[in-house]
Amino acid sequence: MTFYKECLGGQLTFQTVGESPLSGKMPKKMKNCILHSILTKGDLVLMGSDMVVDSGLLNGNSVSIALICSNESEIKIYYEKLSEGGQATHPLERTFWGALFGSLTDKYGKHWLLNYENDKQV
Repeated sequence: MTFYKECLGGQLTFQTVGESPLSGKMPKKMKNCILHSILTKGDLVLMGSDMVVDSGLLNGNSVSIALICSNESEIKIYYEKLSEGGQATHPLERTFWGALFGSLTDKYGKHWLLNYENDKQV
């Protein structure tokens, strides 16, 4: 989440399991796990958690994070920062639906879809 804050800006807050009302119900080894992490910047809210099922985390390609950008400068900055150390899978380009769009996989293996639609385009 600190990487995403570096890329997107905003304010980042964390709540550990140990700081939550769940603390007494959870194993001691989980006290430092992140129950909630929240990155906010204007209307943007990105949440994350260390909480996974007992079988553990299976990192795969079943989820993409869509980021709707406010302007062309913003999408270019976010694309560059998020793809650093990762893979730019689809460069930013104008689409048939009139948006500037691109996709990438960040250095943590998370797939991102970035989109900016200029209301003045038809």
